[in-house]
Amino acid sequence: MIPDDVVERVREEADIVSIVGEYVKLKRVGNSFRGPCPFHHGKNDNFSVTLRGGYKCFVCGESGDVFTFIQKHLGLDFVEAVKLVGAKAGVDVREVARRTEEKDSREPLWEINAAAAEFFRRRLWESPDGETAREYLTSRGLAREDADRFGIGYAPADREAIRDSLASLGFAPDRQLAAGLLVAREGSVEPRARFRHRLMFPIFDGAGHVVGFGGRVLGDGEPKYLNSAESEVFAKRKLLYGLNWAKQAIRKADRLIIVEGYFDVIRLMLAGITEAVAPLGTALTEDQAALIRKYTKNVFLLYDSDRAGLKATFRAGDILLAGGSSVRVITLPSGEDPDTFVAKFGTDAFEKVADASIDVYDRKIQLLERGGWFADLRRKRQALDKLLPTLRATADHLTRDLYVSRTSEVAGVSRDQLVRELSVAPRERRVPAETGAPPAAPEPAVRRRERRADRRAVGVRAERELVRLLLAYRRYVEATAERIAADVFTDPLYRDIFTELSMDSDRAVDELAATLDDDGVAVLQELLDEPVSFDRIEEAIDANINSLLARGIAVRMGEIDRLAPLANDAQKDDLNREKTRLAGELRALGRPRWKAFNSNQP
Repeated sequence: MIPDDVVERVREEADIVSIVGEYVKLKRVGNSFRGPCPFHHGKNDNFSVTLRGGYKCFVCGESGDVFTFIQKHLGLDFVEAVKLVGAKAGVDVREVARRTEEKDSREPLWEINAAAAEFFRRRLWESPDGETAREYLTSRGLAREDADRFGIGYAPADREAIRDSLASLGFAPDRQLAAGLLVAREGSVEPRARFRHRLMFPIFDGAGHVVGFGGRVLGDGEPKYLNSAESEVFAKRKLLYGLNWAKQAIRKADRLIIVEGYFDVIRLMLAGITEAVAPLGTALTEDQAALIRKYTKNVFLLYDSDRAGLKATFRAGDILLAGGSSVRVITLPSGEDPDTFVAKFGTDAFEKVADASIDVYDRKIQLLERGGWFADLRRKRQALDKLLPTLRATADHLTRDLYVSRTSEVAGVSRDQLVRELSVAPRERRVPAETGAPPAAPEPAVRRRERRADRRAVGVRAERELVRLLLAYRRYVEATAERIAADVFTDPLYRDIFTELSMDSDRAVDELAATLDDDGVAVLQELLDEPVSFDRIEEAIDANINSLLARGIAVRMGEIDRLAPLANDAQKDDLNREKTRLAGELRALGRPRWKAFNSNQP
């Protein structure tokens, strides 16, 4: 909505060669200036800039004017690009922001969130009840100056404090509810504060508006981190903590570092490593990967090296590879995270470990090799099944070809065989729980729900029914866990619920829900809402267990058929014997095993 005369004036006054030259090393060649393309990261001088003709890459085809370049290279929208170019050209474009007579519909939420951020900040430093939060910041090595840089605050335990404070500024309760600062509990007369006794981190969008908050509990309580409710301005799947501060540094360094939490981002930025961001307490999403790709192709993953951290690393890696990014993994010494490591050893030490990072696919292979997954035929087949989803996810054809070559080399399988495998639609395979190996590529939440609905008529129906019965009749959980392990579940949400039940069958529903993600909680509620009308519970549970065991045997028999082409004569004999044994077990499962349960259990 910028007036054409303003745009044209900025365009005329702007020195495109000078502006592009800030980001690309250009040299004069005749009437144009040449350099390496910043969009496909070329090495040769195929990128041309002319004073009046704009820019063009003769390899990847990217072209445009000075505004297009700034938009694409810095990830800005058109208005931001015009303002930036205008500032460089000495043209005042401040009036552009007042062009439209209609207010942006998001402005009321931006405004109240900014007021809330100031309330939290003042409460942290100026109120006695902020003492616990101040002590916590001190224990993390953050001075007030550091905390103020990131707008850190404190939400008091008082349920009405923020409501009354914002109301005194003219913000009605309805707007506070819309912003997610208040929640209306069923049966409660007045809405109450969503955040109580938490250290508060304001979350900004790319343009610098406060769109929500992340609150860390102080002391005991769940969840440990609580985000703002989804709203018109806050969608956590589309936001990255720290991007508002990091975006220019990302372009300049041509890399982005993804870490797990707020403090990791803050510690890296305080150390001068300002190209760091973090998801908002959730697994990396496709929307976030697309957002990252606007700024750089080069992504470094810096998660914990424990089982959960590795799981998150490889999930994020597959999503980023699917978006065309180049992904590397930074591994810190045992017991360290970005926060502690940089605090102890400094920026230079961090850059050394960053330089030692390895490609995410090589990291996955490295872990499989260390675990002995390529040592025998059966585990080699399973290892390939763990690698194939990443190969399928990789969007860049050259990168995928390199990965195929690497896999062929390490597994001793021909390229042709791997290519044939890749052409086959992926099937669901159960992964042994004890391996600790990297997981397969994740599915978006919506797609997972669609797949779960599609599978209710087949194998996953038994998983669903078994979990539903166990939720209703907890006394059968222990006996069930003795017969099957969580790895027989193919649906990750049913698997998670079963795992938590197995660890503590008496756990209250709210405690169980606290261990699950949003999708898991939704499924849990769905199962609890359905009445259980079986007359013979033991038989129903036993039938579902047998169904899952039979499916596992059938999967293994299918694996044997797939292993056979890779086996020598002696190995084929072993496989045939195993298949005969499994066929007998499968027949035996046709007879109910009700004695596994004791009907006299309390």
